[in-house]
Formats: sequence, structure tokens, C-alpha cells
Amino acid sequence: MRRNIIALASAVLLTTTIQAQEPQDGTIEIDKSRILVESVLSAEEQAALTPLDVYNSLAAGNERFVMSDLTARDHSMQIRESADSQYPKAIVLSCVDSRVPVEDVFDKGIGDIFVARVAGNFINTDILGSMEFATKVAGAKLILVLGHENCGAIHAAIDGAELGNITAMLKNIAPAVAMSTKSEGPRTSKNRLLVHEVSENNVRVAMDRIVKESTILKTMKDNGEIDIKGAVYDMDTGVVNFL
Repeated sequence: MRRNIIALASAVLLTTTIQAQEPQDGTIEIDKSRILVESVLSAEEQAALTPLDVYNSLAAGNERFVMSDLTARDHSMQIRESADSQYPKAIVLSCVDSRVPVEDVFDKGIGDIFVARVAGNFINTDILGSMEFATKVAGAKLILVLGHENCGAIHAAIDGAELGNITAMLKNIAPAVAMSTKSEGPRTSKNRLLVHEVSENNVRVAMDRIVKESTILKTMKDNGEIDIKGAVYDMDTGVVNFL
């Protein structure tokens, strides 16, 4: 009840503020009827979600991100609400790239999603353990492997770069490079078609490894408790293209 009252108060305050602002030349008027104010998910709300609900929520959030039609959030309230517990909707495996702010890309806030990040968004034991925790223990309903265009790790894997621990890390992306044979042209990172193909295949390799290397996650998927999706983020548009 307290959460609902605070959220309602925030919505009234935000709407009143927007109504008081006069449009100026060069500004975009905000459609007040589409403003969303969300509070942190409860255990009951999380339990009621299906994997499809969560997938649709991420897709809709990305549409809002692309349109700069983002959800209004009271972060101070969300910090207090999530201090003792968390009930996220999904876990997203993303690259470390600073140009892919995962929560923003899906218009999500505090307590909404787990985010695991590693250069090249590949699977290893630590990532699998994190996914098992997020789903089996914490109740998340969706695993999303999120690659992106113009990925430095993909470029380096294609070109066979060698530098310190990066050399060993790039071996995780090598299978995606090897299976990417449809693109014509030079097999270098200057070939954008090849880079795109490897980026998509790298996501598919990760998805395949999840079910092959985690009995827990495979069983949950087979039982319909979770789903596993893949996508590639377009750096030029902000659009997440689901595979």
C-alpha cells in the first residue's frame, strides 16, 4: 500500500510539473497520458509473470528508449524499496561496451533486471552460475544474451588479436568466427557484413552453451519456467533486434 501511495504521489507531482511547463521553440511536447511511473517489483508480481510477459516488457522498453519516451522513476524510493530484497524480471548477458547501457536500452530501473557483462558477451562457468542464481534462486523468468554491432571484442577475435589475457578471452568467441562463412569479402574486421554475422552467431553460440552446460537452466526452460532469447543491439539506432 505504501509503495502504491508513493508511486501515485510521484505521478501526480510529475504530471503537475509537466503541465506547468510552457513549450519552447525546438522542444518536444510530452504526451502526459503515456508517462509511466513504476515501483520495485514484489515477490507476488514477479511470480505472476510469464517468460513471454518479460520478453514483451523488454521489447516495449526498447521501443520507449528509441523514442526517448522513458519511464519516470523515483530512484530514491526504489533504492529504499529494494534494500532488503529483489525480484527482477530477467537476467541480461551483455558486452562490457560503455555504449550499451543495458538498463537504459530496455527502459528498466532499480530491481528490474540482473545484468552480467563480459567483453564479447560469451558464456563461462561464472556467468552460468550467475544465471542459475538469477533464475532458480531469485526467480527471474528470462535469460537474454545481448550482443551488439561494432563490438571491439568481435573485431579482435576476427583479426586474431593477441595481448595479455585478451588472447585467452578471445578464444571464447573463436567458434562464432569459424562458423561465420556466409559473408563475402575479406575475413577481417573491416568487413561489416562479416562482423554482423559473427555478432549474431556469437549470441547463438552463447544460447546453445547455456542449455548444454547448465542442467538447471535446461530443465527450467524445458518446463516453461524460463525462456532464453538472443538479440543484437544496433549502435546506429538504439534498436534491439531479437534473433
